[in-house]
Amino acid sequence: MSTPQTDPSDHPTAPRHLAARTRPLHWASLIAGVILASIGLGLTGLGAGLMVAEASQRDGRYAYTATEQARSVGNAITTDPISLEVDGTTSIGGEELRDLLSIQIRATPAVPGQEVFLGIGPAPEVSEYLADVPHSVLREAAWVGSANYGDAGRWGYPMGWDDDSDLDAALDAVPGTRTPEVPAEQDFWVQSATGADQQTLTVELQTGDWMVVVMNADGTRPVWVDLQLGVHTELFGLANPGVLIAGILGLVVGVPVLLLGAAGLGRAIDRGQGAGVVGRPAVSTAGVRPDPLRLTGHLDPRVSRGMWLVKWLLAIPHYIVLVLLWFALITVTVISGFAILFTGRYPRSWFAFSVGVLRWNWRVGFYAYSALGTDRYPPFALAVTDYPAELDLPYPERLSRGLVLVKWWLLAIPHLLIVGIFTGGAWALGTMSSGDGMSVTFSLLGLLVLIAAIVLLFTGRYPLGVFDLVIGLNRWATRVGTYVLLLRDEYPPFRLDQGPEEPSWAVASPSPTAGSPGEPGDQPE
Repeated sequence: MSTPQTDPSDHPTAPRHLAARTRPLHWASLIAGVILASIGLGLTGLGAGLMVAEASQRDGRYAYTATEQARSVGNAITTDPISLEVDGTTSIGGEELRDLLSIQIRATPAVPGQEVFLGIGPAPEVSEYLADVPHSVLREAAWVGSANYGDAGRWGYPMGWDDDSDLDAALDAVPGTRTPEVPAEQDFWVQSATGADQQTLTVELQTGDWMVVVMNADGTRPVWVDLQLGVHTELFGLANPGVLIAGILGLVVGVPVLLLGAAGLGRAIDRGQGAGVVGRPAVSTAGVRPDPLRLTGHLDPRVSRGMWLVKWLLAIPHYIVLVLLWFALITVTVISGFAILFTGRYPRSWFAFSVGVLRWNWRVGFYAYSALGTDRYPPFALAVTDYPAELDLPYPERLSRGLVLVKWWLLAIPHLLIVGIFTGGAWALGTMSSGDGMSVTFSLLGLLVLIAAIVLLFTGRYPLGVFDLVIGLNRWATRVGTYVLLLRDEYPPFRLDQGPEEPSWAVASPSPTAGSPGEPGDQPE
């Protein structure tokens, strides 16, 4: 069904002015709480990770990379020269670097019975020894990983290493014609090991330019070995437990400050919009089926042909605020979940705040790339305003204590799978890749909005059928969101209600045990 394009003012979704006075202190408290809590959460996670890493390296144990196979048709495999500056002044926390960091290199012959040589020597002497000898070089960037080289691969793995590739992909062949002398007979090695089993060198950090060399013990070609790099460090112990304590303190201070700010904003919304309801007059929801959420969106007939091309830029201030608000919303939801579990009630002020965040999110989505339904800039407000897109939800006097444990994940799984296709199902709709490795993915909602935008660009009109479907998809996703966020106990319907207005499914009996939605006698609002 298509809906005629009308002026949004002809179909007001809310009173023209509902002034919910919020004090700057509420916003300051919310923002400060979000910043402190987010830093605290990050430090707590980092501290926990450091504890695990420290535990994994107790008793002198090393953390090793995965075993990778290195192959060279030449007589040796070497690294680029590695420059080290280590002296008595190189220290962290009063401890010398050489005492805080230890590195091991393992080389295992891939051919049973083949003896391998593993050695470390001064770069000039090693280069002279391998002059005109065919060999392969593992470039310096390969050992550093993605921490310093954007395309170098994962941390701790040579460039090109992944679960499905060998180390030889990171080796550069150096031509030559000479056969080298037996490596173990050379006197310039500072450390070396030879044998037919796994050979391990514990690297002693010393100032200078060094090269690591792997060869067959007799100097012949080709060279085929399995390599591993191991690290043991005391830095984890220096960072812990300070990082963990700082993170916990950030959460202990930040979360209450955040909750106070959210409660203050919620109370202001509640006072401005009437008692007992968030966003509309108080009503009994006992006879309303199946979902009390009201989401509306009226298409602006004067929507611009090309403004959608820059809305991503214009909406950036809203996106920044929404990041803060959604962090606060998730925090409020978690704490409210415990309140529901023990009291059966969602704290009213936090409920009003949570609905306000969803309302703000829907306005920005309607303006931007969830609908492109209007060019009116969204207000910076949590409360109901005179805007073409609005959202409201009645406050539930009671909520199930038991459902709070399962509805947000287990019971919601069928809906989450469907909504995933609507809003993020690139796996279902395919991926377009460009030659430079970049890819563009499409969800069903995103594809519909893109089609509408292109039609709008060339014709100046938004396809009404597409608009109705876009609003229906957003409505379904938002219903699921209110259920997952613990705001209601009513299970979302598996139904696509298209069009700008939310349909009302009135049942004959006001009894909470009334029949299912859609029975004979249901009438639209």
